[in-house]
This record gives sequence, C-alpha cells and structure tokens, in this order.
Amino acid sequence: MRKKIAILGSTGSIGKSLLNIVKTDSKSFEVVLLSAHKNYKELLKQSKTFNVRNLIVTDKKTYEYLTANSKYKKYQFFNNFYSFKKILKKKIDYTLSAIVGLDGLIPTIKIIKYSKTIAIANKETIICGWNLIQNELKKYNTKFIPVDSEHFSVWSTLSSKTSNIEKIYLTASGGPFYKKKFEDLKNIKISQALKHPTWKMGRKISIDSATLINKIFEIIEAKKIFNISYKKLSILIHPKSYVHAVLKYDNGIINIIAHETTMAIPLSNSLYWGTKNKIKTSKINLENLNSLNFSFVNKINFPLISILNKLPNKDSLFETVLVSANDYLVNLFLDKKITYTDICNLLIKITNMKKFNKYKKITPFSISDILKINHFTINEIKKLIKNVS
Repeated sequence: MRKKIAILGSTGSIGKSLLNIVKTDSKSFEVVLLSAHKNYKELLKQSKTFNVRNLIVTDKKTYEYLTANSKYKKYQFFNNFYSFKKILKKKIDYTLSAIVGLDGLIPTIKIIKYSKTIAIANKETIICGWNLIQNELKKYNTKFIPVDSEHFSVWSTLSSKTSNIEKIYLTASGGPFYKKKFEDLKNIKISQALKHPTWKMGRKISIDSATLINKIFEIIEAKKIFNISYKKLSILIHPKSYVHAVLKYDNGIINIIAHETTMAIPLSNSLYWGTKNKIKTSKINLENLNSLNFSFVNKINFPLISILNKLPNKDSLFETVLVSANDYLVNLFLDKKITYTDICNLLIKITNMKKFNKYKKITPFSISDILKINHFTINEIKKLIKNVS
C-alpha cells in the first residue's frame, strides 16, 4: 500500500525537493494534499503530475479566480487550513511543513492531528510555538522529524538522551559577506545579499543567512528540539557547508556530520525513516574534508550574534518578537525601503527595548497569543522606523 503524504508549501524550494524524491518512487507514495499561497500555476502543474485533487490556496484573490474558472472544476480548492478535517478523513502517513515564516504556524499545528509523522522545515513555528507543537505531538501520538539539515544531522545521530553531550556546534557558511566588515555593507545591493555561496534558497532565507540570523534561529530551534541549554550550543563558520554539525561528547569523542549541500538528503531520510533508504550521492569530497576551514563567528562582522546572550531559557513570547521583527525588516530591505545594515541595527535596537523584553517572562499558551505579539511587534516597528526616519 502506498504511503499517503501531504506537503504544505509545495511550490517552494523544499516542497519541490520532496516532490522530486517522490517522483522517483511514485509506486510507494500517494500525494493527497498540496498547498500554496499565490503560485497556482506551479501548484496546478504539481497536481497534474502527481494526480492530486485537494489543493489549498491561501491567497483570497487567487482562490476566487480558480474556483470561478470552469476549467479547474476537477480540483477541490480550499482557502484555509481549517479544511484539513474535510480533506483528511483519517491519519495520513507523512506531512512536510515547508511554509515560510509565521504563515506556517497554524497549518503546522493543525495538521499534526491528521499525521502519523510530521517533518517540519518551518523554523519560525518551532521557535515561536514549540511548546504548542509538543502538546499536539503527545496528544495525537505523532512522530516529529526536524528537516533543517543541521537539526536532522544531530537528530539522526543522537539517542534520546543528551546528558553526555558537552557541546553541539551548528555550522554556518557565513553567507556572501563573511570576510567583509559590517560597516562596509551599508550600500550593498539586494542581488549581492542573495548570492549565497553554497546553497540555493529562497530570497528571505538567503538574506537571513547573510546576516547570520538564520543560524541564530537554528540555535534556538536546537535548544528547544533537543531540550539542551544554550551553554551547550555554538556556531562555527564553515564556508563550504559540507559539515552540518559537530557533536562533542563528554568522553572526548567528537562526531563530525557531513553531507552534500542538498536538502534531498534530510528530506529523503525523513520520508523513508524506519525503512531501507538509498539515495544517490557523489563520492566523499576529500578536497572539502581536507580543508574544512572552521572558525568561530567574528562578532564585528556579524553583530547579530549578540542576540544569543539575550535569549530566555524558557519558551517565551520574546522569540515571537524576534522572528516577527526580522521577517518585517527583511521584507522592507527586499522592497528597497531600508538598507542591509538597517536590518541588523534595528533588530538589535528592538531586542534592547523594554516594551519587548517583558515578553521574555511570558509563555505562549495558544496560537492567538503568538499572532497577537506578531501583530503588536510589526506595529511597533512601523512607529520606530517612522521616528528614526
């Protein structure tokens, strides 16, 4: 019997990567649900290739256009993620949550109920709502697999206990500017910031990689997923992105986890987890292994690294403030309304403000708690930028 799978955010790079894997083994999988925001052309192309009838389109105008057009009547369109109960009559085998940003919060949490296994690539949801995710995983006996390359590397290696871990190092390429001084980056162009040296990613995450906030988010993820203190987590700059994590145990053993710079490896392994899985990859890259070039983060070049010292030890709404602020500022930069250095300077300023720091002591108890702080943070940033300019 073919395994039933759903992909939230199927038109993005991670969703496409999973579909490419499924395509090579279509006899083993049945795609029952796909979702997109506006990119209906790619969504319809995917639905035709994989014979998927149930499609979620969250953009209202796009949804109305599709439902009003008679040539698309063979599809079952939905406009929100509260439609899962209409689509998924019983638990499906595997769900990939790959929607970018806090837009992925509601669908990720809501679909756990209908999934035997959920693979989450949406870091913002884990950062802001991990305690809510844990509650749903336990309530519905759903298996969780992280599919960020760094977290999957650690997760697939660790036993359930982390007490013998002395340190977990997550690697970062350093992005396109790791050798440049931050003060020299004010006038860089969007195209320069998007030019990631090793990974092919979307615009938003490429900017996050350049500023290093993406790796800071991954440290927060690791702290929550592995229930480990921030003192045992650190970042190593590794420009070639061949090593994804380094684990140092208290018995002196050091475990270096490496694989090619492709999401196909964590995605494929998560999809086939518990069964025999083979994936074609290149031979071991000795050139990369012989020149790993690890270094610690240069705090002058990457000023956002200071945020790690401001994070609360317990789940809080401060993480939502951080994610919301960064998302909004990156979008402003991509819309050419602020400079690249403004992203970092304003984000540091926001994390120092009393009106935001008070949320370090408040735990989110519902999705609405998170969304309210998201809305509040964006409105406060609008005021701040208006006053600054």
